[in-house]
Amino acid sequence: MVLSISGVLLLGVVAFVFFRKDGMKLSHAVVCGLFGFYLASTAAAPHIAAGGNSVATMLSDISF
Repeated sequence: MVLSISGVLLLGVVAFVFFRKDGMKLSHAVVCGLFGFYLASTAAAPHIAAGGNSVATMLSDISF
């Protein structure tokens, strides 16, 4: 649960930065949000979540 909340916050911050700095229009943000909403209800959702979890695990194993 913590990973999904932090991932949502990170993506929200990135979308906000794109909206403010790179000229992303509000309509683009709405379309991306709707795409994610509908993508979550497809058969691809578990595979996307597993990929996100594996990337997060890989990044957490990096030591500086």
